[in-house]
Amino acid sequence: MSDLKINFEAATFLTSAPNIAHMHMPADVGYEIAFAGRSNAGKSSALNTITRQKTLARTSKTPGRTQLINIFQLDPQRRLIDLPGYGYAKVPLAKKIEWQKSLSEYLQNRQCLRGLVIMMDIRHPLKDLDVNMIRWAIESDMPVLALLTKCDKFKSGARKSAVLKARKDCQVFGGNITVQAFSSLKVIGKAEAEAVMSKWLQPDDELIDHDLLNEVQQDEAQDEPQDNAQ
Repeated sequence: MSDLKINFEAATFLTSAPNIAHMHMPADVGYEIAFAGRSNAGKSSALNTITRQKTLARTSKTPGRTQLINIFQLDPQRRLIDLPGYGYAKVPLAKKIEWQKSLSEYLQNRQCLRGLVIMMDIRHPLKDLDVNMIRWAIESDMPVLALLTKCDKFKSGARKSAVLKARKDCQVFGGNITVQAFSSLKVIGKAEAEAVMSKWLQPDDELIDHDLLNEVQQDEAQDEPQDNAQ
């Protein structure tokens, strides 16, 4: 059976929740990919670029605006999760602790989490909190996609060198880590990121809801002529 086509452009805002126990949090079923990173790493911009929607995730010139777990639905079984940013110095300590608790609870307890996308500014990758996130994921047997954001700040040669260095540095963690350059401004690395995430969102054979799968595929087949016409 061929891979199920994942349409990231179909993402819609579903809800926000302060923690995984909140009543607004969707049931812990299906497949989720979480986006995490320092508050100034361009996380919301990357989500908007991947979904080709300028205002899906809230962006701001003031880092640290993502204060809740924001859930975006791709289809009835698949979701993208925008986690609170971490590490921004100007956020009050009490708020930092609250966000950290929310983030930690999600990562440790969410059973439908299939992969973790970690955003790191290409100029300052693998800070202590980034490393902690990667170590947690590897220890939990969770695949990681490390996006070196704002790569348009570097020329091609420097960009390649930065990616190669980050890949070498990540080898010490072991596990399943993919490192690549990404730019929301220049739309660099979008296709590669989508390819990795699409693999993560493929259904497990024993968990497939075949009726839902057929429904999704039929909807895609109906939508395809319209896409080609645009």
